Amino acid sequence: MADIVNIKNMYKSFFGVLALDGMNFSIGEGEIRCLIGENGCGKSTLIKIISGFYTFDKGSLYINGKEYKKITPIESMNEGIQVIYQDFSLFPNMTIAENIMMYSSIRSKGQFVNWKNIKNRAQETLDRIKFDIDIDKYVYELNVAEKQMVAICRAIAQDAKLIIMDEPTTALTAKEVENLFKVVSELKSRGVSVLFVSHKLDEVLQISDSFTVMRNGKNVYECKDKKLSKEDLIFYMTGKKISEERFNFVKTEEKPLMQVKNYTLQDKFYDIDFSLYRGEILAITGLLGCGRNELAKSLFGIIPATNGNIVINSENIGIIRNVQHALKYNIGYVPEDRITEGLHMEQTIADNAISVIIGSLVGKNGLLDDKKVRKKKQETLSLIPIAGMRPLNPAKSLSGGNQQKLVLSKWLAANPQILVLNSPTVGVDVGAKNEIHNIIKGLAKQGIGIIVISDDIPEIMTLCNRVFIMKDGYIVDERNIAETTMEELEAQIALEDSKAEETA
Repeated sequence: MADIVNIKNMYKSFFGVLALDGMNFSIGEGEIRCLIGENGCGKSTLIKIISGFYTFDKGSLYINGKEYKKITPIESMNEGIQVIYQDFSLFPNMTIAENIMMYSSIRSKGQFVNWKNIKNRAQETLDRIKFDIDIDKYVYELNVAEKQMVAICRAIAQDAKLIIMDEPTTALTAKEVENLFKVVSELKSRGVSVLFVSHKLDEVLQISDSFTVMRNGKNVYECKDKKLSKEDLIFYMTGKKISEERFNFVKTEEKPLMQVKNYTLQDKFYDIDFSLYRGEILAITGLLGCGRNELAKSLFGIIPATNGNIVINSENIGIIRNVQHALKYNIGYVPEDRITEGLHMEQTIADNAISVIIGSLVGKNGLLDDKKVRKKKQETLSLIPIAGMRPLNPAKSLSGGNQQKLVLSKWLAANPQILVLNSPTVGVDVGAKNEIHNIIKGLAKQGIGIIVISDDIPEIMTLCNRVFIMKDGYIVDERNIAETTMEELEAQIALEDSKAEETA
């Protein structure tokens, strides 16, 4: 089996810091390989060198047997390399057919567009992976799974030999992941190679033929052993064994910290009822579109509910009208997307740390009190250790896991009594995930009531003591984690999904 890509002893540095340190890597024809490693290990750098966005400092790069001292994005595409990033890089105001055939139209250099030919070729591509959808639909009308299929079809239309998928299952339901894996298997049968870059170890163990584990810019482990365990992968990624104990909640007060009663947001969720106790970590889960995301935002006043009321410390506050109303009652919110909603990426780490409480640092003259600001920055950044952090560097300089720690830190500065965590470890590697879980458990031990919105079932089983399942905007089931298993919880969510299909 010939190699599509072969990299030998490669080095790449940024501002004197090694991103690749003698990296070796290869992937053969029709191979499904998983590339894994902690955030900052060099995975993204490797991908961008293969796809032509970065040059390398030293080493050898062979694509389809041809050596490149440097390669451009166009040359990489012409060699059959296609990268599907997490945002899919699709044009929402163009149709499915136009998106699939976009690069072909550019490469043909024709002065006129043959729309009939574009539609026919796009339909042929859809048929190859048995993707049944109207090619005239606009991309903005599609859900995440459909957009991903369009991105795959676009790669296939370019006669891809290697498709690189960056975190391909992050926003997919279990059934959508199953469908994606069927497509990947079909691509393999046609001789197309697929490189998975993913943090979801259970999934990559299911689909991958081989594994490359990176740490500190190096290939530290490589194998084609399907008997490899999740624990083995974690050890090679981190260099240590990581085990998580289940969260043990002990109720210290009979009176709830927070009660949500008949909470409703028209067309999103209905009659939500639950209580949250001090020191509890409560989970709300369900398939995409179940209303869990809207509920999370509503509990923080980003999108106010239309009916119902909330009781905090025995005080009925009605609905949470806006973010300022939530802050008044010491509610904090960690959003699903830390990059666009959680942090000011261009601002310094230190400035981000005090962004929630900046109003409290104003002096009598209406100006920021520099002494208070410096002191609070130092205090806040000491709440959660962030390895290698330089306070004056921009937030974007941090890895995904450390960015998430920074978001948590800025909310801890506000002394919250209730924290709503929306997908708290999405896109975070296993080592950082373990650290964040321990931080959250530590916050619960301090008496903070925590609501976790997540579709990561292993995370829920480890981190929480109770879980509510949502379907079509309603809470349809409640489980005590100590009295259920991961398989039972997954089966219950799948059951609700199958019921919906039968009704439809």
